[in-house]
This record gives sequence, structure tokens and C-alpha cells, in this order.
Amino acid sequence: MRLHVDRRHARVLELLRERGTIRVADLARELGVSPVTLRRDVEALASQGRLLRLHGAVVWPGDTVAGPPERGELAAEVGRAPSGLVVGMVVPTTEYYYAEVVRGAREAVEAAGARLVVALSRYLPGEDTAQVERLLAGGVDGLLLTPSWETGVPGPGEGLRIAERAVPTVLVERSAPHGHPAAALDRVRSDHAHGAAVAVRHLAGLGHRGVALAAQDSPTSAQLRRGHEAAVEALGLDPAPEPSPHPAGTTEADRFERTFAHLREAVEDHGVTAAILHSDADAIVLVPRLRAHGIRVPEDLAVITYDDEVAALADLPLTAVAPAKRTVGHRAATLLLTRLTPGTPPEPAQHLDILPQLRIRRSCGAQSAEAARREWSTPPTTAEPSPSA
Repeated sequence: MRLHVDRRHARVLELLRERGTIRVADLARELGVSPVTLRRDVEALASQGRLLRLHGAVVWPGDTVAGPPERGELAAEVGRAPSGLVVGMVVPTTEYYYAEVVRGAREAVEAAGARLVVALSRYLPGEDTAQVERLLAGGVDGLLLTPSWETGVPGPGEGLRIAERAVPTVLVERSAPHGHPAAALDRVRSDHAHGAAVAVRHLAGLGHRGVALAAQDSPTSAQLRRGHEAAVEALGLDPAPEPSPHPAGTTEADRFERTFAHLREAVEDHGVTAAILHSDADAIVLVPRLRAHGIRVPEDLAVITYDDEVAALADLPLTAVAPAKRTVGHRAATLLLTRLTPGTPPEPAQHLDILPQLRIRRSCGAQSAEAARREWSTPPTTAEPSPSA
């Protein structure tokens, strides 16, 4: 039985090496096994880093070559596309937020007859640079790059070599400050500051004067704070207390406790009646705790979460700001492919900001308010007597 499993794993990798990407359902059918069995195989191979899972498909990771490959070796590993173009993409992960970004890029690349090769940095220091060098040595024609910058922008001295790449490069969900060499690169990102401002404006429209922000530390949080602060000032709202910074070495459990305490105190001691929580995962943990403590959502605290990955699946469906992640990936890849198309007239670099959308559910109280408005404005009706009356 063990030999059978090993042979099946070897065949999965062989087919994936030839084609680059295969749908799980197609692979199960080709190997003559059940989808459940193949998913178990995929899980085992993914845990070993030998393939990537992505929305019902498996992807050849292109990172199993021992040592730096010679130029062209990567292309030989994954196979050239019909157009001859191979696009390299370096992202922190293919899970959660970036799954949709990669999906959008993949759709654009494959529609152009090119091939997308994905490499992961796992937010490890210097790993994105190492993956870029490996992809370049392998002969990719262009790069979609999400550097592991903690605040979403490079710190002093960070990312200086990005602008020196020998192939066209598009930054994805990242930006560089004016004066930094990478600021001259093409860039496509979500305008998270706009997303936070849209959430504040919606809550203000529901009558809330105090809107708090609880954002976990991430490359997104700095933009969320800027958008939140700007909207509160522009709308003339009451400033909400800011959470104290998490000390170094804070565990996830401690972070949740501190965030819960901050929200509780904001409501009970400062009159805050609305909050923006980043991310969905945090909100799904915090909202039940607030309700168990006696803070009703949305009656006492209207909540909007940020990301909209799993917000609709919460016990109390969460209103959420949804970055257009798939669109970001698609537009970034389309822009890069334009740069790679022979005969295309050169154009100035582009900085594209994609605006997130607000998806309204129950946690902000808007649906309850609308229902109450309809009930108030509907003339009363007289019920017909029942036959037994």
C-alpha cells in the first residue's frame, strides 16, 4: 500500500511538472482515484512544499531545484507557455488574502497564453529577494512582486535592488515612498485608506459619532489608520481612544485580550458606538466575546470588519470592507504583460489604486435600521379572522 501511495505521489508531481497547473478534479479523474484520496495526496505533498494548493487546483511551485539553477532551467522545469512567456510571481503566501490575488494574476496570464510561476516568501526576512533571484536565474520574462515590507512600504535601505531588475517588474499590494528607487516601478494595490474611510463614512451615516479602529499590525494597518483618521476629521466626528501598542513578544492570546479590553473600555468609558476591526478572523473572535460581556452588536456597538474573507460566515454576519483582491492580481498581470508585448509603444510607469467595496450585513445595524424604517412607514394592516374565531 505504501509503495502504491509513493508511486501515485510521483505521478502527481510528474504531471504537475509537465503542465504547471492542474485542476484537482481533472487530476483525480486522470489518475483514477477518488477526489477524497487525491485531496489527501495533495495535502501530504503541499505539507512537504512540493506543490501549492490554489482554489481547486494544484500548482508547481518551481522551488524544488537544489541550489541556484542555471538560466533557463526553471523554464525547462515548468515548461514554456505557447506564447513563450513565463511570468514569475513572488507573494508571501497563497492562503487567505493572497489566494485571490494569485487567482486574478493567473487568469490574466493564462488568457494571454503565458505561464505563471509562483514562489513564496512566507514573510521571512530576505526571502523575497532570494526567490526573485532564483526566478530570474531560471529565465522568467517579468516579475509580479509583493515584498515582505512590514508596513507595506520599504524602511530605510530596504528594497533598493528592486528597481535594478533586468526584467519588467510590477509591485503588487505594495508601494514605495517618493524618492525611493522602487517608486518608479509600475504598481497595483488596494487603496486600504479609502476602504477605511468608506467604513467610517457609512457608520457616520447611521448616526455614530465615535468610531474606533482596532487593526492588527500588518502591511495594511498603516493605511487603515490614515484613512480612519482622515475620515473622522473630515466628517467632524469625535476622536475615539487609540489602542496602546502591543509590546514586543506579545502572543496572539495576549493580543486578543488587549484588543478586547480596548473595545470594552471604548464603549463603556468613552461612549464609542461603532468600530472597524481588522481582520475578519479577529472580528469573529471578538464579537462573540463582546456580546457575552453584555455589549450588544450592533445595538451597543456597530461593527465593520476589514478583508471580507470569512465575514459572511460568522454567527452574526459581519458587514465588511472587501478589497478587490482578484482585480488587483488581474490588473497587475495585465500591466506586466503589456510591458512584455513586442512592439508596444513605451509608456510612463503607472500607479493604480483599486478601491475596496463595502458589503453590508447585520453587524453594522444598517439592515436592522432599514427594516425598522420600512415597518414604520408601512400602513398597519388588519388581520383576517381565522376560521376558528
